[in-house]
Amino acid sequence: MNGPEILVQVAPELGLFVPQAWRSGAAAPLVTDGVSTLGHAVESLGVPLTEVGELVVDGAAVPTGHVPAAGEHVEVRPVTRPQAVPGAPLRFLLDVHLGTLARRLRLLGVDTAYESTDIGDPALAARSAAERRVLLSRDRGLLRRRELWAGGYVYSDKPDDQLRDVLGRFAPALAPWTRCTACNGPLAEARKEDVADRVEGGTRATYDVFAQCTDCARVYWRGAHHDRLEAMVGAAMEEFGPAPAPDRP
Repeated sequence: MNGPEILVQVAPELGLFVPQAWRSGAAAPLVTDGVSTLGHAVESLGVPLTEVGELVVDGAAVPTGHVPAAGEHVEVRPVTRPQAVPGAPLRFLLDVHLGTLARRLRLLGVDTAYESTDIGDPALAARSAAERRVLLSRDRGLLRRRELWAGGYVYSDKPDDQLRDVLGRFAPALAPWTRCTACNGPLAEARKEDVADRVEGGTRATYDVFAQCTDCARVYWRGAHHDRLEAMVGAAMEEFGPAPAPDRP
């Protein structure tokens, strides 16, 4: 690039994406080509636009299509949390590397599509657009695809931190125990006699309360892992669930 030089200040929250010169949060010079948009310039530094809340030039917010001029001071701000996503209901699509996060979101009743095989970036981006799902990924290149409807970078590689990050950022409505963790379908109460042929004899003898997925027919009951799952759900509901209703006088 040999065009106008601008000063770019990247928020510390976005420091992991950018070269060393911009990681301190102080403004550093960037030479542009005089033609490309500010959004392109920010992406050239490594920041996916899914992670940008506002672009502020000389104190005024501008769109990503703004073409920077020499001497402009640019602030790259992170998304505001909780982040408003247009359209309803809020739905997600996770790439092949986020299977544990997908199951935990489904456990909390969040509509979460997940590809257990690698279908490729173009297909994932196209599905995000076709189904109006927020694509979650740790792949920065995937999040830069233009056909995405909406997206979010998953900042941690630890499932506990990933879940807290997504719930805190997007604030989806939580409805625990209402979705199949295997296929994302809705769960419905099931009579013991109706699912008897789908569970082991010991399970039939020990448990009386069952639920079944209305899409894939998988059967659920409060088995050996239920206490651990209930603790996970309880912690999420306490921190991110709806506020309790006030006591009536």
